[in-house]
Amino acid sequence: MDAPLAAWPWDNLGMFKYVLYGPLVGKALYSWVYEDKRIEYWCLHILIISVLRGLIHILWNSFSNMLFLNRARQINQRGVDFKQIDNEWNWDNFILLQAAIASMGYYIFPCSESLPRWNTKGFIALQILHVAVSEPLYYVLHRHFHRNKYLFIHYHSLHHSSPVPQIPTAGHATLLEHIVLSAIVAIPILGSSIIGYGSISLIYGYILMFDFLRCLGHCNVEIIPHRWFETFPFLRYLLYTPTYHSLHHTEKDSNFCLFMPLFDALGNTLNSKSWEDHKKITSASGENVRVPDFVFLAHVVDVTASMHPPFVFRSLASLPYSPKLFMLPFWPLAFSAMFALWAWSKTFLISFYWLRGRLHQTWAVPRYGFQYFLPFAQTGINKQIEDAILRADRLGVKVLSLAALNKNESLNGGGTLFVDKHPNLKVRVVHGNTCTAAVILNELPKDVKEVFLTGATSKLGRAIALYLCRKRVRVLMLTLSTERFQKIQKEAPIDCQNYLVQVTKYQAAQHSKTWIVGKWITPREQNWAPPGTHFHQFVVPPILHFRRDCTYGDLAAMRLPDDVEGLGICEYTMDRGVVHACHAGGVVHLLEGWTHHEVGAIDVDKIDLVWEAALKHGFKPVSSLRNRQISS
Repeated sequence: MDAPLAAWPWDNLGMFKYVLYGPLVGKALYSWVYEDKRIEYWCLHILIISVLRGLIHILWNSFSNMLFLNRARQINQRGVDFKQIDNEWNWDNFILLQAAIASMGYYIFPCSESLPRWNTKGFIALQILHVAVSEPLYYVLHRHFHRNKYLFIHYHSLHHSSPVPQIPTAGHATLLEHIVLSAIVAIPILGSSIIGYGSISLIYGYILMFDFLRCLGHCNVEIIPHRWFETFPFLRYLLYTPTYHSLHHTEKDSNFCLFMPLFDALGNTLNSKSWEDHKKITSASGENVRVPDFVFLAHVVDVTASMHPPFVFRSLASLPYSPKLFMLPFWPLAFSAMFALWAWSKTFLISFYWLRGRLHQTWAVPRYGFQYFLPFAQTGINKQIEDAILRADRLGVKVLSLAALNKNESLNGGGTLFVDKHPNLKVRVVHGNTCTAAVILNELPKDVKEVFLTGATSKLGRAIALYLCRKRVRVLMLTLSTERFQKIQKEAPIDCQNYLVQVTKYQAAQHSKTWIVGKWITPREQNWAPPGTHFHQFVVPPILHFRRDCTYGDLAAMRLPDDVEGLGICEYTMDRGVVHACHAGGVVHLLEGWTHHEVGAIDVDKIDLVWEAALKHGFKPVSSLRNRQISS
């Protein structure tokens, strides 16, 4: 990348590169305020076109990542990983470049200021110039970039470094390539204007259509029916398809055209598989789509978090979720989508990755967190979950893991409801809480002698309490009803029962600095803890970080094995490559080939077994203790 014109001049500016649009904004505003008779409309046009071009790419990117619509028509099914997403982060550099070139073009050709809004002859001239000049010129230059070793290694290889073509891949190229592409775009526009047929609509129409077709070729979803080419055979030489251009990315010695395969045919570089592969993908109707081996059945957390999936903004989905101020204007749209999902949607595919030749998918129940606590909504939610399990069973999925509230004890008994109702299920239903318990327990200091536990009567709380008692760790619990406390005591061995101790909030403040939080506690309740307390937690949503003199753990999670492939989305607030412990537990269930359902109560005897299996398969614990710093 040390070659001349390979790097972008604003690479080091990061997000501040958008300040370079400032002179255009400033000049347009200045002319509007102080020069009533001579408003600089050309500045506005450049800015508007830049925004529209970005919008075209964003909308195309959203569409191509809507796996629930187009998984069956995906061309390359490898999955987009974090490395590719990071490499393509500045895909929009070319828009800024061409805005600068357009500004220079205005001063070189000032006649463009007097262009009419419409000129029919201009569109005819533009099409002639595009077909006669731009298309063959691009074909020749593109082929030369491939066949000249120096040009390919130092310039064009960057564009081909993306394993899976995506919309951002269209703009992911070196400065020199986009200067060349800018000239190719400019030829029909300038040519039509010079001969007197230019117009504002011609500039808008050509640039936006150019971007639209570039996105079409890189979308990795075949949307053009093969019947078009069977009905009109010559059409296949006038318009390329996503399959056609994807072949160029996999077999780099063919299909060099811009948009018209005619020039590949004339240059004898047309890939012989172009039409065969196109027909195969469009006529398969999902028959050749790989059935997932594992499904993680999640749900929407809240309205703001619903804007985190990759079909909204792929770049944001590749980062741990956190509210973004610039997303606030989209909130009303997301809020409206919530009602649409409630009324019409079924469980849908969000993302996928590969692990050791097995396909892992995440499906989402179209329900939001608060809806799980509405009594009248629970029957419908269970119906959605049941339908997802039955669908997975029909497809041949081996393991389905229930996430978060989908395995709520009060909702369906941790999945027991479905297993009892359908005793012949081939898919293994797993709540993954055994792994969650294992992660929490292994995060505790090895020399811990006493812990304070909230949520002791929950499924996870009972298992954690009983496990610790067996290890001779004293478990303090807030005063419970006699009936609940006796129920927990009965499950503990006789010699461990005295390790279960009920305390008041005042007693809790005088004892343990190790808290395990399984029930949401308010900031006021956090004040019961002594200074220096560390809060481990398995409560959703996580508790607020209120105490500055205490430290807080994250939700139980594990890092996926290093050989995971095609992973490019963060699971809610988790770091890259990290999944919730219940997700990891389901994957371990699959990798171990266990044939039992994991529903209902946690088997305390299997906690260590699951932990050891997870470590054996390459899962890594994500302990928040690594960053534990207690402020004085």
